[in-house]
Amino acid sequence: MEATARFTELMQRPDAELPLDQAAALIAAHAHPGLDVDTVLAALDQLAADATVTGAEALAEFLFVERGFAGNTTDYSDPRNSYLDDVLSRRLGIPISLSVLMMEVGRRLDVPVLGVSMPGHFLVRPADATPVWFDPFHGGGRLDEEGCRELFSRVRGTDAEFRAGYLEPTSTAAIVGRMLTNLQHSLLRRDPPGAAWVLRLRLRMPEVSADERAALAALLGTVGRFTEAARELDALAGELTGDAAEKAGHQAAALRARGN
Repeated sequence: MEATARFTELMQRPDAELPLDQAAALIAAHAHPGLDVDTVLAALDQLAADATVTGAEALAEFLFVERGFAGNTTDYSDPRNSYLDDVLSRRLGIPISLSVLMMEVGRRLDVPVLGVSMPGHFLVRPADATPVWFDPFHGGGRLDEEGCRELFSRVRGTDAEFRAGYLEPTSTAAIVGRMLTNLQHSLLRRDPPGAAWVLRLRLRMPEVSADERAALAALLGTVGRFTEAARELDALAGELTGDAAEKAGHQAAALRARGN
Protein backbone atom coordinates (compact mmCIF):
# COMPACT_ATOMS: atom_id res chain seq x y z
CA MET A 1 0.00 0.00 0.00
CA GLU A 2 1.47 3.37 -0.98
CA ALA A 3 2.15 6.08 1.60
CA THR A 4 -0.95 8.23 1.06
CA ALA A 5 -3.30 5.25 1.19
CA ARG A 6 -1.60 3.96 4.34
CA PHE A 7 -1.83 7.38 5.97
CA THR A 8 -5.50 7.67 5.05
CA GLU A 9 -6.24 4.26 6.53
CA LEU A 10 -4.48 5.15 9.78
CA MET A 11 -6.35 8.43 10.15
CA GLN A 12 -9.69 6.61 9.89
CA ARG A 13 -8.95 4.58 13.01
CA PRO A 14 -10.20 5.46 16.49
CA ASP A 15 -7.68 7.69 18.23
CA ALA A 16 -6.67 5.00 20.72
CA GLU A 17 -5.72 2.74 17.80
CA LEU A 18 -3.82 5.36 15.80
CA PRO A 19 -0.06 4.55 15.81
CA LEU A 20 1.73 7.88 16.10
CA ASP A 21 5.10 6.48 15.02
CA GLN A 22 3.67 5.09 11.78
CA ALA A 23 1.76 8.29 11.00
CA ALA A 24 4.89 10.40 11.55
CA ALA A 25 7.00 8.07 9.42
CA LEU A 26 4.41 8.16 6.63
CA ILE A 27 4.52 11.96 6.60
CA ALA A 28 8.28 11.70 6.09
CA ALA A 29 7.74 9.13 3.33
CA HIS A 30 5.88 11.74 1.28
CA ALA A 31 8.95 13.98 1.36
CA HIS A 32 11.36 11.09 0.83
CA PRO A 33 9.87 8.74 -1.80
CA GLY A 34 11.09 5.22 -1.28
CA LEU A 35 11.58 5.66 2.45
CA ASP A 36 11.09 2.34 4.22
CA VAL A 37 8.72 3.09 7.09
CA ASP A 38 9.72 -0.15 8.81
CA THR A 39 13.33 1.05 8.90
CA VAL A 40 12.24 4.21 10.72
CA LEU A 41 10.26 2.15 13.22
CA ALA A 42 13.25 -0.17 13.69
CA ALA A 43 15.41 2.83 14.60
CA LEU A 44 12.93 3.66 17.37
CA ASP A 45 13.03 0.02 18.46
CA GLN A 46 16.83 0.19 18.67
CA LEU A 47 16.77 3.34 20.76
CA ALA A 48 14.41 1.64 23.18
CA ALA A 49 16.60 -1.47 23.25
CA ASP A 50 19.61 0.68 24.15
CA ALA A 51 17.83 2.38 27.03
CA THR A 52 17.63 1.07 30.57
CA VAL A 53 15.19 3.52 32.10
CA THR A 54 12.16 3.15 34.33
CA GLY A 55 10.65 6.62 34.36
CA ALA A 56 10.00 9.71 32.28
CA GLU A 57 12.81 11.78 33.76
CA ALA A 58 15.37 9.06 33.07
CA LEU A 59 13.99 8.69 29.55
CA ALA A 60 14.45 12.41 28.93
CA GLU A 61 18.01 12.17 30.26
CA PHE A 62 18.75 9.23 27.96
CA LEU A 63 17.40 10.87 24.79
CA PHE A 64 18.33 14.51 25.24
CA VAL A 65 21.56 14.28 27.22
CA GLU A 66 23.12 10.87 26.66
CA ARG A 67 22.04 10.47 23.02
CA GLY A 68 22.18 14.15 22.20
CA PHE A 69 18.83 14.76 20.54
CA ALA A 70 18.29 18.51 20.60
CA GLY A 71 16.17 21.38 19.41
CA ASN A 72 17.36 22.99 16.20
CA THR A 73 17.80 26.53 17.45
CA THR A 74 19.87 27.68 14.45
CA ASP A 75 17.41 26.70 11.70
CA TYR A 76 14.05 26.14 13.32
CA SER A 77 12.09 26.28 10.04
CA ASP A 78 14.15 23.60 8.28
CA PRO A 79 11.54 21.06 7.09
CA ARG A 80 13.90 18.24 8.08
CA ASN A 81 13.09 19.09 11.69
CA SER A 82 9.63 17.64 11.04
CA TYR A 83 10.61 14.41 9.25
CA LEU A 84 10.99 11.56 11.72
CA ASP A 85 13.71 9.81 9.72
CA ASP A 86 15.77 13.00 9.62
CA VAL A 87 15.18 13.67 13.31
CA LEU A 88 16.54 10.21 14.08
CA SER A 89 19.60 10.55 11.84
CA ARG A 90 20.45 14.22 12.50
CA ARG A 91 19.36 14.23 16.15
CA LEU A 92 17.74 17.60 15.58
CA GLY A 93 14.10 18.58 15.66
CA ILE A 94 11.42 20.99 16.77
CA PRO A 95 9.33 20.64 19.95
CA ILE A 96 6.66 18.39 18.47
CA SER A 97 8.96 16.02 16.57
CA LEU A 98 11.23 15.59 19.59
CA SER A 99 8.15 15.01 21.74
CA VAL A 100 6.95 12.33 19.31
CA LEU A 101 10.38 10.72 19.62
CA MET A 102 10.12 10.65 23.42
CA MET A 103 6.54 9.40 23.34
CA GLU A 104 7.30 6.55 20.98
CA VAL A 105 10.52 5.41 22.65
CA GLY A 106 8.70 5.63 25.98
CA ARG A 107 5.83 3.52 24.68
CA ARG A 108 8.28 0.80 23.70
CA LEU A 109 9.78 0.88 27.20
CA ASP A 110 6.43 0.90 29.02
CA VAL A 111 7.21 4.45 30.16
CA PRO A 112 4.14 6.16 28.71
CA VAL A 113 4.25 9.91 28.19
CA LEU A 114 1.55 11.97 26.50
CA GLY A 115 1.77 14.96 24.19
CA VAL A 116 0.77 18.40 25.48
CA SER A 117 -0.09 20.83 22.70
CA MET A 118 0.55 24.10 24.50
CA PRO A 119 0.14 27.10 22.17
CA GLY A 120 3.52 28.13 20.80
CA HIS A 121 5.35 25.07 22.09
CA PHE A 122 4.94 21.34 22.67
CA LEU A 123 5.63 19.36 25.83
CA VAL A 124 5.09 15.88 27.21
CA ARG A 125 3.86 14.68 30.58
CA PRO A 126 3.67 11.27 32.28
CA ALA A 127 0.55 9.31 31.46
CA ASP A 128 -0.17 8.78 35.16
CA ALA A 129 -1.12 12.47 35.49
CA THR A 130 1.82 13.30 37.74
CA PRO A 131 1.92 17.14 37.63
CA VAL A 132 5.29 17.42 35.88
CA TRP A 133 6.08 18.20 32.27
CA PHE A 134 9.17 17.74 30.10
CA ASP A 135 10.47 20.04 27.39
CA PRO A 136 12.22 17.93 24.72
CA PHE A 137 13.25 21.00 22.71
CA HIS A 138 15.22 22.39 25.64
CA GLY A 139 17.19 19.33 26.65
CA GLY A 140 14.27 17.41 28.12
CA GLY A 141 14.12 19.73 31.11
CA ARG A 142 11.58 19.01 33.82
CA LEU A 143 8.97 21.68 34.53
CA ASP A 144 6.33 22.24 37.15
CA GLU A 145 3.17 24.20 36.38
CA GLU A 146 4.82 27.51 37.18
CA GLY A 147 7.70 26.65 34.86
CA CYS A 148 5.20 25.90 32.10
CA ARG A 149 3.52 29.25 32.69
CA GLU A 150 6.86 31.02 32.43
CA LEU A 151 7.68 29.16 29.22
CA PHE A 152 4.29 30.10 27.78
CA SER A 153 4.93 33.77 28.55
CA ARG A 154 8.31 33.62 26.83
CA VAL A 155 6.97 32.10 23.62
CA ARG A 156 3.58 33.85 23.46
CA GLY A 157 4.32 37.14 25.18
CA THR A 158 3.52 38.42 28.64
CA ASP A 159 0.12 39.72 27.52
CA ALA A 160 -1.08 36.28 26.38
CA GLU A 161 -3.62 34.65 28.66
CA PHE A 162 -2.55 31.28 30.06
CA ARG A 163 -5.20 28.60 30.61
CA ALA A 164 -4.77 25.49 32.72
CA GLY A 165 -6.18 23.40 29.87
CA TYR A 166 -3.08 24.17 27.83
CA LEU A 167 -1.23 21.61 29.95
CA GLU A 168 -3.67 18.75 29.38
CA PRO A 169 -2.79 15.87 27.03
CA THR A 170 -3.96 16.09 23.44
CA SER A 171 -5.18 13.40 21.07
CA THR A 172 -2.96 11.48 18.69
CA ALA A 173 -4.88 12.82 15.68
CA ALA A 174 -4.35 16.37 16.93
CA ILE A 175 -0.61 15.72 17.21
CA VAL A 176 -0.51 14.49 13.61
CA GLY A 177 -2.49 17.54 12.52
CA ARG A 178 -0.11 19.90 14.30
CA MET A 179 2.88 18.15 12.72
CA LEU A 180 1.36 18.83 9.31
CA THR A 181 0.63 22.45 10.22
CA ASN A 182 4.24 23.04 11.27
CA LEU A 183 5.52 21.41 8.11
CA GLN A 184 3.11 23.40 5.97
CA HIS A 185 4.43 26.66 7.44
CA SER A 186 8.04 25.59 6.92
CA LEU A 187 7.52 24.66 3.29
CA LEU A 188 5.45 27.74 2.47
CA ARG A 189 8.41 29.85 3.60
CA ARG A 190 11.04 27.86 1.67
CA ASP A 191 9.33 26.02 -1.18
CA PRO A 192 5.67 27.04 -1.69
CA PRO A 193 4.96 24.53 -4.50
CA GLY A 194 6.36 21.80 -2.28
CA ALA A 195 3.72 22.50 0.37
CA ALA A 196 0.94 21.10 -1.83
CA TRP A 197 1.45 17.50 -0.72
CA VAL A 198 1.17 18.57 2.92
CA LEU A 199 -2.14 20.30 2.24
CA ARG A 200 -3.33 17.19 0.40
CA LEU A 201 -2.47 15.08 3.43
CA ARG A 202 -4.44 17.45 5.63
CA LEU A 203 -7.49 16.55 3.56
CA ARG A 204 -7.03 12.97 4.76
CA MET A 205 -7.47 14.03 8.38
CA PRO A 206 -10.77 13.51 10.20
CA GLU A 207 -13.24 16.39 10.28
CA VAL A 208 -11.59 18.40 7.52
CA SER A 209 -13.04 21.88 7.03
CA ALA A 210 -13.83 23.47 3.69
CA ASP A 211 -11.09 25.99 4.43
CA GLU A 212 -8.48 23.23 4.08
CA ARG A 213 -9.52 22.46 0.50
CA ALA A 214 -9.77 26.16 -0.29
CA ALA A 215 -6.22 26.66 0.98
CA LEU A 216 -4.95 23.87 -1.27
CA ALA A 217 -6.76 25.32 -4.29
CA ALA A 218 -5.33 28.77 -3.56
CA LEU A 219 -1.79 27.42 -3.32
CA LEU A 220 -2.12 25.42 -6.54
CA GLY A 221 -3.46 28.46 -8.36
CA THR A 222 -0.65 30.65 -7.03
CA VAL A 223 2.03 28.33 -8.40
CA GLY A 224 0.34 27.98 -11.80
CA ARG A 225 -1.20 24.53 -11.39
CA PHE A 226 -4.57 25.80 -12.58
CA THR A 227 -6.18 22.51 -13.61
CA GLU A 228 -5.40 20.91 -10.25
CA ALA A 229 -6.68 24.01 -8.46
CA ALA A 230 -9.91 23.86 -10.47
CA ARG A 231 -10.43 20.22 -9.48
CA GLU A 232 -10.09 21.13 -5.82
CA LEU A 233 -12.57 23.98 -6.19
CA ASP A 234 -15.01 21.67 -7.97
CA ALA A 235 -14.77 19.31 -5.02
CA LEU A 236 -15.21 22.25 -2.65
CA ALA A 237 -18.33 23.38 -4.52
CA GLY A 238 -19.77 19.92 -3.94
CA GLU A 239 -19.24 20.30 -0.20
CA LEU A 240 -20.82 23.75 0.06
CA THR A 241 -24.31 25.11 -0.54
CA GLY A 242 -25.89 28.27 -1.87
CA ASP A 243 -23.79 31.27 -2.82
CA ALA A 244 -20.59 29.73 -1.46
CA ALA A 245 -20.96 26.70 -3.73
CA GLU A 246 -21.73 28.91 -6.72
CA LYS A 247 -18.69 31.10 -6.02
CA ALA A 248 -16.39 28.08 -5.80
CA GLY A 249 -17.78 26.77 -9.08
CA HIS A 250 -17.16 30.09 -10.84
CA GLN A 251 -13.61 30.21 -9.49
CA ALA A 252 -13.01 26.67 -10.74
CA ALA A 253 -14.21 27.60 -14.22
CA ALA A 254 -11.96 30.66 -14.30
CA LEU A 255 -8.91 28.65 -13.27
CA ARG A 256 -9.70 25.92 -15.78
CA ALA A 257 -9.84 28.54 -18.52
CA ARG A 258 -6.40 29.81 -17.48
CA GLY A 259 -5.05 26.28 -17.72
CA ASN A 260 -6.20 25.79 -21.32
